[in-house]
Amino acid sequence: MTEVINFTIDTAVAPVHMDEILEFIYKFYLIPKPENFDNIRRTNEKFGSTLEFTALIADKSWKVNAKLISGAPIQVELEPDEGTPQEFVTSIKEDLILAVQIYHETVRQSTLYFAWVEGEDIIPEQPPTASKRLSDRLFGSNLLFIYVLFFGVNIILFLLLGLVFAVAAIIGLQLVIVLLSDKIYTARNNWRITPSNPNVHIIEYQLPVEEFKEFREKFGKEVVVQMKKEIYDKTLAVGKEPTCELGEQVFENYGFQCTPESKLVKVIDVYSIVKTAAEKFELPIPKIVISNTMVPNAAATGPSPSRGLVMITTGLLVELEEDEILSVLGHEMGHLKGRDPIVLFSIISGEFILRFTIFFPLVIINPIIYIIVVMAIIFFVAKFFETRADLVSAIKIGQPKVLAESLRKIGFSRLQMERSSSNILRWLAWDPHPPLYFRIERLDKMKTPVKVKHPLIQSAKDVFSGFRRSFGG
Repeated sequence: MTEVINFTIDTAVAPVHMDEILEFIYKFYLIPKPENFDNIRRTNEKFGSTLEFTALIADKSWKVNAKLISGAPIQVELEPDEGTPQEFVTSIKEDLILAVQIYHETVRQSTLYFAWVEGEDIIPEQPPTASKRLSDRLFGSNLLFIYVLFFGVNIILFLLLGLVFAVAAIIGLQLVIVLLSDKIYTARNNWRITPSNPNVHIIEYQLPVEEFKEFREKFGKEVVVQMKKEIYDKTLAVGKEPTCELGEQVFENYGFQCTPESKLVKVIDVYSIVKTAAEKFELPIPKIVISNTMVPNAAATGPSPSRGLVMITTGLLVELEEDEILSVLGHEMGHLKGRDPIVLFSIISGEFILRFTIFFPLVIINPIIYIIVVMAIIFFVAKFFETRADLVSAIKIGQPKVLAESLRKIGFSRLQMERSSSNILRWLAWDPHPPLYFRIERLDKMKTPVKVKHPLIQSAKDVFSGFRRSFGG
């Protein structure tokens, strides 16, 4: 007898939209592919709407019966036929999670977010501007992109200082950035989290999608910003929580109605979650900063575990549940525990010295090809450390599948791109992270408790294995 697979899909969607998720899956996932789905049934029951269907493999020799029940979270039941390939069952699961995230992304376009930390200045949400994305890319990923930036800087220094002094100056500047990375991150983010100030408060107003779309097309994004500012001025600026009652006049002025069913409220004890992660890794509690942007992200930096810093965005707190946040922070603690910023600095500095000594003849022959090849190798090696961070999170936090679900949620758009592009190019890209599908698949296969004697060696083996499979082997 085949095993029935039960799982849940958490999503930060207000109650008013819950039944719409199943309708979205019906219209945009099932109906466009009649050859792949059969026995589609929708019902309204006392405890929530249901959607049932049968997924058929290409030649229809195998099938999976699926049932979804709306709610928070969405309940999913998959019952495969005897002998149905596990890859097919996993693909159905991935598709459903992806469909929910796509719907949530649609709702997010008409959502007004308000976040604040008690005792801190009120700072409206920062949009993901180009400069902000560049800054996050530079100071994230264990500062690897900072080192890439110095490829351009070194040309100027060579002209001003000469070869020997330029190499020393560049390595010295990179070292200063590593040693001050925690202070740099503290200075450029919005809020500090401390034991006496541990909570982040988040309120979302999820307005009707079509109405909000028409409103934004008519008045522009600037009016949306003004609308949020008026609500801030009437609530948070005077020490009051944004409620439907307090914001009612503002909503009415813009033609909207606020209902309790369209509002979500979260209070996250961020300090306790970070403290739990640090204790599991036997590390000092790092500094904690919150960046008020809806792009879900987290990063860790610092010259040593005793001077570690963790950055978390409000978008990550909105998207994930507390156990998922803990697993993601386990990944970041893995970077601090492994002293990855210093290790990568050493690798980059070593290559930099070799470039102007042993490898100099190669540089002279074709400097562009040399840089492309060397950077591809360095970023490929950096993937060992990102993969190790996943592994040590699974070992220390003990929830590899929870981390996998977190990556599916916050990386769903990247998963979409990976489905339609070359996996080989993803492996060779100037990105310290391996392809997301590889990270999720690897975590899903782990059985708890995870026991690995040498996490970095095992992670390097897994990266080479994943890269080899991308060629179809």
